[in-house]
Amino acid sequence: MEDKDAATARINTSSETALHIAVMAKKPNNFVGKLVNFMPNSSLAYKNHLGDTALHCAAIAGNIEIANILITRNPDLLYIANNQKFYPVHIAAKTAKRRVLVYFLSVTKDPAPYEGVVGLDLLRSIIISDFFDLEFDLVNKYPHLATLCCMRESALKTMAGKSSAFRSGHSFSFWERCIYNVPKMKSIYHMKLKHLDAIRLVECLLKKMESLTESEIWDIYYDAMILASDQGIHEVIEVIVNTFPQAILCHNPDTNHTIFHIAAKNRCENVYNLVYQMSAKKNNFATTWDKSCNSLLHLCATLAPPHKLNLVSGAALQMQRELQWFKEIENFVPPYVRESKNYAGKTPPEIFTEEHKELKKEGEKWMRDTASSCILVAALIVTVVFTAAITVPGGNDQSNGVPIWSKQTAFIIFAMSDAISLFTSATSLLLFLSLWTSRYAEEDFLYVLPKRLSIGLLTLFLSITFMMVAFSATVYLVFGQRRAWVLIPVSALACFPITSFVLLQFPLLVDLISATYGPGIFGKKSDKPFY
Repeated sequence: MEDKDAATARINTSSETALHIAVMAKKPNNFVGKLVNFMPNSSLAYKNHLGDTALHCAAIAGNIEIANILITRNPDLLYIANNQKFYPVHIAAKTAKRRVLVYFLSVTKDPAPYEGVVGLDLLRSIIISDFFDLEFDLVNKYPHLATLCCMRESALKTMAGKSSAFRSGHSFSFWERCIYNVPKMKSIYHMKLKHLDAIRLVECLLKKMESLTESEIWDIYYDAMILASDQGIHEVIEVIVNTFPQAILCHNPDTNHTIFHIAAKNRCENVYNLVYQMSAKKNNFATTWDKSCNSLLHLCATLAPPHKLNLVSGAALQMQRELQWFKEIENFVPPYVRESKNYAGKTPPEIFTEEHKELKKEGEKWMRDTASSCILVAALIVTVVFTAAITVPGGNDQSNGVPIWSKQTAFIIFAMSDAISLFTSATSLLLFLSLWTSRYAEEDFLYVLPKRLSIGLLTLFLSITFMMVAFSATVYLVFGQRRAWVLIPVSALACFPITSFVLLQFPLLVDLISATYGPGIFGKKSDKPFY
């Protein structure tokens, strides 16, 4: 390296120097160190066509070692912005690499990257990357960032739209819900910690806003309230209203929808359930109309957004969930609202029937298809266990017709298991047949049809289980006399069909029972007063 001009020359159409290219290479550390020592100090600040210096490139590459070499040689690189007015620390935040961001935050001391619009952008980038602890420290160090609002964007609004940061933004399975309440698994544990950090951060942001005027505060939390109600993030709404009670009055000026109207329309039960923590003031929301004269019940009568419907298994259960929502809001609003007409001249029940016509057809088809598959299995089990009952293992005593092995324990287990399997499979068969003869009216999807399907699946599961027990007992009687070890492989193999049913159909059975007989998705979730 004898030509210093070559080291600082622009060598491509992107106006990059050799240093820009070397920094982005896979293993450039040794070469970059030598190149930096060879180059004049001022040339380290050369920019490419995007305005990026070599330090911006190091932040993009996530290479802390090179960044340290550059900063040691020229600390001013930390405070050179590119064409988008982003400093290297902003680039580090956008890469979502925690180790890199922690390094750049630790070395960027001057306030320039943390002020104004660029500071707000940095804070929002950290939120999007889920580094809530880092953001918490940043807000405490630069409190003004919590009060900034630019182009209707703020840190609070970004938090309100970050549904994955809160418990209400996750749809956990049955097993995950159990684990979440007793967090032992590492992934669930870290997720719960993230949720707690997010709430703590929202509280911190609001606390920094207490010195603002009422109009300034309104500009910040208004969009956050509307967005949180749309996303179903009740935690953000609770913290905002507990800090600034007047926030409960937030509504969309274009439609006149309050947070509860938005929650009902988008099927955000976590937000709607806040009415159970309210005083009599909740009645004000039950009698509010939007600009099209739609009540809360009119909005709930419309079809749920696809992403909400898809959270429920099968079209029939989706129809059940829609009916549960309609009945819940129907009980909440006064009687005269239930039959009120909007400007289109339609009542809530009329809108519900019209909007859910196709879903009702899909639910009927789904229920019939499920019943058909289960009828085939149940009929097969009935045939097998009935045949086994009249042709018992070992045969009968020709003199009295009594089974030869009738006094053996294994035979008693066989007889009882076979009988139970026969009765449960026959019951299951009749229940699935009844699904074929049902009228499939709207209200049937609420309780009648799910009840029959859940009992049918439960009895089918029992019939499969006891059929395997009866089969295992038979194998032991025929082949396992004086060979107790035979029970081990037989029992293990018998578990396969039972386990398969549990893995494939048990989640549906749990959803059915939970949706039909469980406490439901509505109700008071906390004793903490809300407005």
